[in-house]
Amino acid sequence: MKLAIITAYPPSKVTLNEYAYHLVKQFRQKEEVTELILLTDKTEGAKDIEFIEEGCKITVKECWSFNSYKNIVSVTKALNNTKPDAVLFNLQFMKFGDKKIAAALGLMLPWICKLKKIPTIVLLHNILEEVDLGSAGFTSNKLMQNIYGFIGTSLTKLILKADVVAVTMQKYVNILEIKYLAPNVKLIPHGTFEIPNEPNYRLPKGPLQIMTFGKFGTYKKVEAMIEAVELVRAKIGLDLEVVIAGTDNPNVPGYLAKVQEDYKHVPNVRFTGYVEESEVPKLFNESAVVVFPYTSTTGSSGVLHQAGSYGKAVIMPDLGDLALLIKDEGYKGEFFEPTSVESLANAIEAIVTNESYRLHLAVSNYKAATAHPMSQIADLYLAEFNTIINKKRNNTAVLSA
Repeated sequence: MKLAIITAYPPSKVTLNEYAYHLVKQFRQKEEVTELILLTDKTEGAKDIEFIEEGCKITVKECWSFNSYKNIVSVTKALNNTKPDAVLFNLQFMKFGDKKIAAALGLMLPWICKLKKIPTIVLLHNILEEVDLGSAGFTSNKLMQNIYGFIGTSLTKLILKADVVAVTMQKYVNILEIKYLAPNVKLIPHGTFEIPNEPNYRLPKGPLQIMTFGKFGTYKKVEAMIEAVELVRAKIGLDLEVVIAGTDNPNVPGYLAKVQEDYKHVPNVRFTGYVEESEVPKLFNESAVVVFPYTSTTGSSGVLHQAGSYGKAVIMPDLGDLALLIKDEGYKGEFFEPTSVESLANAIEAIVTNESYRLHLAVSNYKAATAHPMSQIADLYLAEFNTIINKKRNNTAVLSA
């Protein structure tokens, strides 16, 4: 199978690039995949395709740019030139841009593939029905939210024209089947990027690192986390370090720089900037706890799956999709009220002052993460592609008989 994947890809800063990296790493080791064609966004640095493991040929075509109105044309041209046997989209609603028209045009590409009769699966990481448009940085204007809702419904209908739309949570399956009467929605878990050998769960000497990881400024904000750690330090006197790993959300450029300036008086606060893939294990392994300072959620959390794979205790707001993941996939964490600094401080204190509790959460999350390795997720997608291809062959045979 000559498989094309339309996605952002490292060193891209566009969302979901890390997910693509780990999915590609697994696909290239599958015997039935003869070539991977990466139809990616344009980046200054070379694409990271140097894997240790042996695998199939990888062809990279940088054929789209964030917020470009030409993406629908350039990606279609790349499909015509490469002639893949199947296409996988790694999507969320702001994949191709944070400007309305650019984003919408990019999301029409699955429909284009349908018209070209290419077997197509869309991995849709979020659905607009479950996104808080204000918190996620779209708009706080009620009229504009209604307009976004109409546009989102129309684009979802186009996306659902793909042969299969895969989502990572059962709740999303239910919504798409009920609202859109969609018969082609499949639940395929998010999966865990790397499954290291079970960690020893010991922490390095020095301050306990309270870490958060992601793109910040919209519904992911770090001020409350810094203030919560200050409260815990003042109360119990432990040596704690705040580690803020990641970059600004594209919608909020300059956010972290402003936070760094506003909280420069607070000791032991470290901003790592963009984290290279090779640095991710060290980042997680040295952390005592991973915090999710979210005010809303927009889909299944890759960071939660990463934290689990490295055997980490987690602290999460008791809301939305994160709470569902705990229920559905077996993760465990300490919850807090998303608008309360005191509640977050209590959650941090509960873990850093109780080693046996930290270890209980860490072990539970490692076990949950190992249930769905990315190698298994790649197999699920290949099985779906084979079903689609066989169905098309049978239909062709019937028509020609």
